[in-house]
Amino acid sequence: MHQLLPFADRLETAVRRCHNPVLVGLDPRRESLPSGFLAEGGDVGAEETAAAYGRFCRGVIDVVAPLVPAVKPQAAFFEQLGPAGMAVLAEVIRYAQQKELLVIFDGKRNDIGSTATAYADGLLGSDGQSVWGADALTVSPYLGDDSLQPFVDVAAKRAAGIFVLVKTSNPGGRMLQDLLAEGRPLYRHVAEYVEQQAAQTAGRCGYGLVGAVVGATYPAQLAELRAAMPHTWFLVPGFGSQGGTAADVAAAFDAEGRGAVVNNSRGIIFAHRSKPYSQRYGDRGWQGAIEAATRDMIDQLRSTTPAGKL
Repeated sequence: MHQLLPFADRLETAVRRCHNPVLVGLDPRRESLPSGFLAEGGDVGAEETAAAYGRFCRGVIDVVAPLVPAVKPQAAFFEQLGPAGMAVLAEVIRYAQQKELLVIFDGKRNDIGSTATAYADGLLGSDGQSVWGADALTVSPYLGDDSLQPFVDVAAKRAAGIFVLVKTSNPGGRMLQDLLAEGRPLYRHVAEYVEQQAAQTAGRCGYGLVGAVVGATYPAQLAELRAAMPHTWFLVPGFGSQGGTAADVAAAFDAEGRGAVVNNSRGIIFAHRSKPYSQRYGDRGWQGAIEAATRDMIDQLRSTTPAGKL
């Protein structure tokens, strides 16, 4: 095992190498797989479905690894299949890293005390430092700062990263995140904590190991938070299928086009099902559709956002 650079610096290096900030979400869904991955009709068991997810995700990785810096497997779709799905998730993480992709484990974990430490210990740390081997993990802040500190501590020891939910892309997020506390929305209080932690752990790139999840569907708040969080990497969901556009995410970046990765899941991995790719590629050309959708997203971000300076 060799000494790893801090996660923030590794992410910066990967983004600059690829000249784009695209993050591909690995969200396999049985009903959306191209034809041929699962038998038509009848009941398909968890083990067969899990094996299909593994083949599909490896196929996605083969296409996007030369193009983008990172992938984000969504744990829920694998956990849904029980032990077989979890085993495949571990294989997908290892396969992505063998292809030199950074892996952000989307599990939105949190708890208190020793339980939070157990989550962090099991999930965070590539290069043999943890059983799951993730480079970074999404984390919920709802239980407060003492629930986040174990993740920060483990990440710091293992050159890993965390992304804390600050302003999420879903409409219902405003129910709690926009509540006023001491004259400010709750998400601004979370943002303040995240920025403090990021500043204290800043690497050579100027960004820290603690990042923020900030949705593309709230562009005004995205700009507000970028100004308030100059040391914080942003993970930006909501692009594509949730309605976010390149113009919506432009404010996520600093003046040099750094500081954010923009996630696209269904819009890339299931591009064969949507126009214009469905007409051009169809099920048989699903990997060609993935490549085309990825390149189109890269082009959109380069032409419309500061990421074009990368």
